[in-house]
Amino acid sequence: MELNSNLSLKAQQDIALVEKAKKGDQLAYGELLGRYRDAIYFMLLKMVNNPIDAEDLTIEAFGKAFKNIDQYAPNFAFSTWLFKIATNNCIDFIRKKRASHVSLDQTVDGEDSLAPSSLIQSDVPDPEAYMINKQKIKHMRKIVSRLKPRYRQLVELRYFKEYSYEEIAVELDIPIGTVKAQLFRARELLLNILNRSQEKP
Repeated sequence: MELNSNLSLKAQQDIALVEKAKKGDQLAYGELLGRYRDAIYFMLLKMVNNPIDAEDLTIEAFGKAFKNIDQYAPNFAFSTWLFKIATNNCIDFIRKKRASHVSLDQTVDGEDSLAPSSLIQSDVPDPEAYMINKQKIKHMRKIVSRLKPRYRQLVELRYFKEYSYEEIAVELDIPIGTVKAQLFRARELLLNILNRSQEKP
């Protein structure tokens, strides 16, 4: 593969790491993540002004980039490609968030919504709404139970027990980077399971 001689030394080093990553070198993935994680995070934080969303979007950006790494062309810097993926993904997130925004006094139509606002409709207990929400959570738990044990444990800690990334790392005695990477993979697997279940008649 011929490298673009106009690229900086760091960009050329990135391309060498990308080539290793394409061959399944996990250390190369880790090094690419380490090189750009903070820069991507702070860029996204400026866009969404929410640390939790920025952290999740950072993981998604790297997940999308690594999943489609074969599409990267070395005629421009890897960082340029990565930042474009992160920016586009964040713009999509902002659009979806605006489109799906509902106030607490409105009825939530989205059957698949598990956002806190969809679980609290009013101060007055509504038995029907309670049962619907209970069914949603039961459905999600059933889908989560189909994951491999390590992914299932991560999802349960993060989304059912609401642990932070740091708390999960301590609980499972694994690096925080591993927690984030495996949580991304778990979300991807859950999405695939959901898509397959919706395709069934």
